[in-house]
Amino acid sequence: MSENFDPALTYTSYLAVDELLTLQRPLSQGPEHDEMLFIIIHQTYELWFKQLLHEFAQAQRAMEAGDTHYSLAILGRIRTILKVCVTQIDILETMTPLQFNAFRSYLSSSSGFQSAQFRKVEAILGRRDTKMAGHLPPAIQAEIALITSENSVWDSALAYLVKRGHSMPSDVLNRDRLLPYEANLRVQDSLLEIHRADPESSLVCERLVDIDEGIQEWRYRHVKMVERTIGHKIGTGGSSGAGYLTSTLFNPVFKDLWDIRSRF
Repeated sequence: MSENFDPALTYTSYLAVDELLTLQRPLSQGPEHDEMLFIIIHQTYELWFKQLLHEFAQAQRAMEAGDTHYSLAILGRIRTILKVCVTQIDILETMTPLQFNAFRSYLSSSSGFQSAQFRKVEAILGRRDTKMAGHLPPAIQAEIALITSENSVWDSALAYLVKRGHSMPSDVLNRDRLLPYEANLRVQDSLLEIHRADPESSLVCERLVDIDEGIQEWRYRHVKMVERTIGHKIGTGGSSGAGYLTSTLFNPVFKDLWDIRSRF
């Protein structure tokens, strides 16, 4: 018998199910039937964001080590998680505007804009600006600042390609990680050659495109869900609601990988 075997361990205790099921606390009177769905969907998103951060960190380690097959496996998992995140919007859209507005006032100043974990996801994907965390508590701002000082997923991808023997501009590889990455024609030249001559590396690049497309799809579905639920009202917490979300659309994460499409 394994020395780690615990006869007292059960499904419920291992997963902390009893504690988990106490975390849904509707505030509306009654409470309103649909508030439970709203809470569970958003709690589930936070769990997926936690897993995405976990997987992105592992994908970066795999890419920086030059491990093609493990990189493909982890990046594929990330792509699948993003598909689940998009599908969850279908469930949320079963709630009508009237049903949401029945408890919306109880949300007070809380807003998805305050999701620290999603800001961390954006940071690890390469977002670099002073506005992204200014509304969050100082401790969270410090955590995000640490992420933005290190390699983004794209930096790790470039390191992977160099490890595979491909040339990348030294000024790009040694750039200040605190500054946003800008699309680079010399990088794109290398990417075109990689797609033509190195099928394994090109698969990793295409998996990154899958992830980029998944992020953009999630953003689009999120905007349309907000529009059909509250129209163009100001969001809870004072955000511009659909207006802000719309401004995030069609901004690819890995722009070089999209720009080369017209050059094949």
